[in-house]
Amino acid sequence: MEKGKLLELLNEMTLEEKVYQLVQLDGGLYSENAAVTGPKVKLGINDEVINNIGSVYNVFGAENLKKIQDDYLSKSRLQIPLLFCADVIYGYKTVLPIPLAFACSWNPELVKEGMEMIAKETSATGIHGVFSPMVDLVRDPRWGRVMESTGEDAYLNSIYAKAEVEGFQGDFNNEHVASCVKHFAAYGAPEAGRDYNTVDMSERKLRQDYLSSYKAAVDAGCKMVMTSFNTVDGIPASGNKWLMREVLREEWGFEGVTVSDYAAIKELIYHGVAEDENHAAKLAIEAGVDFDMKTPIYANHLKGLVERNEINVKLIDEAVLRILNLKNDLGLFENPYRGANEILEKEVIGCKGNKKTARSLSEESIVLLKNDNKVLPLDKNKKIALIGPYANEKALVGLWAISADQKSIIPLKEAMENKIGDNLSYAHGCDIIDDYSLLGDFGYMMQKMSVKRDCEKDLEEALEIAADADTIVVALGEHTLQSGEAGSRTDISVNKQQVELLEKLHELNKPIVCVLFNGRPLILDNVIDKVDGLVEAWFPGSEGALAVADILFGDINPSGKLTMSFPMNVGQIPVYYNEFKTGRPILGSGHTGRFVSKYIDSPNEPRYPFGYGLSYTKFEYGDIQLDKDIFNINNSIKASISIKNVGDIKGKETVQMYIQDIVGSVVRPVKELRGFKKIELEANESTIVEFIITEEDLRFFTKDMNFSSEPGKFKLFIGTNSKDVKAALFEYR
Repeated sequence: MEKGKLLELLNEMTLEEKVYQLVQLDGGLYSENAAVTGPKVKLGINDEVINNIGSVYNVFGAENLKKIQDDYLSKSRLQIPLLFCADVIYGYKTVLPIPLAFACSWNPELVKEGMEMIAKETSATGIHGVFSPMVDLVRDPRWGRVMESTGEDAYLNSIYAKAEVEGFQGDFNNEHVASCVKHFAAYGAPEAGRDYNTVDMSERKLRQDYLSSYKAAVDAGCKMVMTSFNTVDGIPASGNKWLMREVLREEWGFEGVTVSDYAAIKELIYHGVAEDENHAAKLAIEAGVDFDMKTPIYANHLKGLVERNEINVKLIDEAVLRILNLKNDLGLFENPYRGANEILEKEVIGCKGNKKTARSLSEESIVLLKNDNKVLPLDKNKKIALIGPYANEKALVGLWAISADQKSIIPLKEAMENKIGDNLSYAHGCDIIDDYSLLGDFGYMMQKMSVKRDCEKDLEEALEIAADADTIVVALGEHTLQSGEAGSRTDISVNKQQVELLEKLHELNKPIVCVLFNGRPLILDNVIDKVDGLVEAWFPGSEGALAVADILFGDINPSGKLTMSFPMNVGQIPVYYNEFKTGRPILGSGHTGRFVSKYIDSPNEPRYPFGYGLSYTKFEYGDIQLDKDIFNINNSIKASISIKNVGDIKGKETVQMYIQDIVGSVVRPVKELRGFKKIELEANESTIVEFIITEEDLRFFTKDMNFSSEPGKFKLFIGTNSKDVKAALFEYR
């Protein structure tokens, strides 16, 4: 439809029809019982609202969506199609590793391919937009939603944000979907790591670290932006005019649709900035929130606000026009079903190509953390005892894969049996968690669904098969509900019954390899000394167990590198690689002993730093070579470093480049990631890796809050992780 026609359509709409276009409700409204017992009654809305709302979410299946669209349009005076959105975050039926895992691939192109795969599966069901990617920067692993983030670094998060948006949206044909970046803004920095909690930081920190990944998504053309639950400078995001209008729209030029997170407009009341629903509606529409997700607040109150002259109808008109533009961009006025196709749906979902993509990303996401005495890779000709609650578990996709095809998931036991057959023995060992009540209502439900096990018998069987094995593989981790949304924890160590199992196995004095399935960095002090090998598998997705087996037996050489530091203990949190310099650093300040910035009971450094990950081979780094050591805005510096695979097998290495601004108008981090390259080398092969440093790499928010560079001296670091680096100096004039 031509843009002029959209304006004509807007002018034809009554005020009520405009208001209802700004409402996004749960697809449960279209179930048979909704009118009597379902969300319709709970929300307190009538058929007029339902027959005219602009969008629904979390309805799946091409046939179902087409029927809903038909019924809706049969009652629509102006034939404005419904927009279907969904909580498809990192997979629909075929599920990728959780984002914190796939970030460890350091492979944005493969991540982009993964999002293209998700878009194909999702669009075939008739979904038009997905609530993804989540690009929140996070430095506190107590927060459950770290699993949906790509980590602690703003630069890397921005690269992934761009890749994910481009993967979802492509050229915006029927095989792609609209992308909704979230959660705007700074949702990943809640106080105490507690979900939905207060966020409070300086504007400089907000802009320097937290806003950049959202801006990268906006610059990549994302069609939607979702507000966050938290406060920004004391004002909740869904009612924050400075954030939503001045920054997002005026500074960044975003012209797309904004949507509140689940019931976030109503939560303005609980935050204490809105007196009632009427006041909440006024704050949200003035802030520029287009869609009210889940609540009837817009539906029940915007019309009255206009009629009482408390808001200008232009606020509603501009929001409606943005929604109409999105529907038009999707081609819904010409084809309200868009990609929905029952035949294609069956062909695409779970096809071999999709599984191959998921498996490739899983393989590159797995991080080898420890490999003493070269316990890995495993010998296929030796007896392996596979023990633990994740040894024969299909729940490998994490909390936010709500539509995953669980039946098709192969557990680790089967994946390893495919490799070595009868050389594998299995025992459950213990349960994932001993007290389901800690998980609330969901935990109670899960406990009811579980078969009560004989714990003593499980342990006895585990010790029996372990005694007869050459090597023990123990599969441990978090329960699915221990991470993800509302999965904040104060104790992020491995559960006690799993540790007790590990201790008993350790007493057998046999080589032990631990495989972790989890959604966050864990405290590993009760694990690390009891194992020879440690493999971080995360929640690895639909094909994850197959990828883990490939790694364990050396069919794939691990190449994953952490994008979030693993703390030594909870007391260190937050601990991240690019911390600010301090006036009393532990080294080099002139102060000695007690009176420097350190703990008296723990080292400052994390157990495993950002960028860390081992391989079955070894890479040797030469010294950094610069083509010049002084440059200006009109030229650049080329930094070169030789990398050699000094091992005996082929492997992939992520070469990381960091820069430190030695003196700035404001305090600067000890180092910041500014580039990386993933290479693959045969045994004894070497190559030269080059990085180009420009003035843009030196920019930050200066004392005057200008995003610019400052002349001065800089340190350049290149290495295998953020800690183990080679260094050089250069100057910018």
